[in-house]
Amino acid sequence: MTKDDELLCKRLKELAFNTFNKGFTTYSEFLNLNELNLLLLIKKELPPVEMDLYGGYEGAERKMVCFYQFTNDYDRKFPIHCVRITPRNVKFCDDLTHRDYLGALLNLGIERYTIGDIIIKNKEGYVFCNDKMCNYIIQNLTRIKHTDVRCTQDDDLMMNVAHQFQEIRGTVASVRLDAVLSLAFNGSRSSLSNLITAGKVFVNSRLIESNSYTLKEGDVVSVRGYGKFIYQEQQNQTKKGRYFVVLMKYI
Repeated sequence: MTKDDELLCKRLKELAFNTFNKGFTTYSEFLNLNELNLLLLIKKELPPVEMDLYGGYEGAERKMVCFYQFTNDYDRKFPIHCVRITPRNVKFCDDLTHRDYLGALLNLGIERYTIGDIIIKNKEGYVFCNDKMCNYIIQNLTRIKHTDVRCTQDDDLMMNVAHQFQEIRGTVASVRLDAVLSLAFNGSRSSLSNLITAGKVFVNSRLIESNSYTLKEGDVVSVRGYGKFIYQEQQNQTKKGRYFVVLMKYI
């Protein structure tokens, strides 16, 4: 565990114990997959408080953790807002990528942990951020690459953001993680197995380091640098003993 990891674990424990000792609800900043895995690892070391995870919309990858007690359950409202970023002239705007949006935000001096997921749809960007960053982004983000942009707060979108999926159907030798990764990302089983041993594969936000991990229907698999998918279902077995499966890949 790195020094940064240790500091994060200490911070999460402090938040949980503040809730336990003082009774009020506490929230972390946005946690990435590695940090969410750390939270799961130290869960037994936390006091007996309730815990929820949320990133602004269903299916978010980067999430905040909320520690609360049943007595203050009604106070739970994650301090997350959605900033909608639109080009001022759609006709002449760049084809902006996730990296372009993130780079422009970080160039404003914004810390990465204050920003959650960034979704791009129809030449617009939707940035999920904490309540302290919302107005700052709106007031200061005016340009991404060569494109002039306009930013507005649009929290209604947090209830309506829907992922788009590509359905992938195919056969695998088994429902082991390494075999399904090969189908999902159209690569060799051996090369994708290296991603598992390199600590880049997460199932339901938990780091998985075993190639032989068996997936269950509904598992969300995230691979850093590649993307993520839902292991939807196993439908049947072929005469040659292979398994016919369905995946829903995030696009």
